[in-house]
Amino acid sequence: MRYFLRRTMWLIFAIFVALTINFILPRLMPGDPAMIIINQLDGLQPQAIDSIRAAFGLETDKSIFVQYWDYLVNISQGDLGVSISHYPAKVWDVLAKALPWTIGLMGIATVLSFIFGTMLGIAIAWKRKSKVSDAILGLFLFIRSFPYFWFGLILVYFFAFKNPWFPLGGAHSISVTTADGWAYIKSIIYHGLLPGAVITISSLGYWMLTIRNNMINVLAEDYITVAKAKGLSINRIKNTYAARNAILPSISGFAMAFGFVIGGSLVTEMVFSYPGVGFMLFQAVQQQDYPLLQAIFLFITVGVLISNFIADILIMLLDPRIRDGAK
Repeated sequence: MRYFLRRTMWLIFAIFVALTINFILPRLMPGDPAMIIINQLDGLQPQAIDSIRAAFGLETDKSIFVQYWDYLVNISQGDLGVSISHYPAKVWDVLAKALPWTIGLMGIATVLSFIFGTMLGIAIAWKRKSKVSDAILGLFLFIRSFPYFWFGLILVYFFAFKNPWFPLGGAHSISVTTADGWAYIKSIIYHGLLPGAVITISSLGYWMLTIRNNMINVLAEDYITVAKAKGLSINRIKNTYAARNAILPSISGFAMAFGFVIGGSLVTEMVFSYPGVGFMLFQAVQQQDYPLLQAIFLFITVGVLISNFIADILIMLLDPRIRDGAK
């Protein structure tokens, strides 16, 4: 219980620090969001600059501490400000259009990559002296050795451009809407197969190599030898004694990767013109949309912190030594 409370307090403190940094950074950036709006919108009077600054929480008549308090109050109410590139739309409304696509694509691909990579890593570590294991390991390490966006371009060329088996881009066909039900879902799956395959396959080698190395180290431990001497079944030794302990370091890495899911896969979404947060982040940088950038960075930071917190709790449940150490 003390371990859980300690991790909870650390999570709250880390989120508070992230919020503070997220408040400070945009105010250190060059440029004035209000002037960007005025320059973008023809016919807008410069006299409106004060009201525009108020919309972005940059009132010159308020001290930095008052602005900071207003910022915390707005965040607690779910108000992330106004987007410059989509003015006068709220940042939350803009993000709400991209988050489901990114979480759906990146989330599923990351989970599948972790599951299949872990299963393959356990298998090739257990049969590490076979030629098949060496071939599988070499294949995925070769795929991982070149940039994943280049791998995406290859898939696009051969499976979408040269042979139009898959669409070149987009999240779904423009001819279907949510009202079409199952046809709309099939279109989403169809458009997400290639980008999902790029993310899954390109990261599979990392998880496989990580769990393989952990398994090899665990298999050399004395308690594995004792388990074999006791005559326990092969599956029990592999899964309960070896894999359960070997997977613990990978859980922390998976939490980091899953936390970054919210940020999307920038280059992959650009290659496939996928309307996710990564592609939106690229557009926000080009258009100097500081409020949108601020919100995206905040979501990424909080996502990583919460994912690591969940990983700490899972490790506590899987490893009794953590609970004993807390006592």
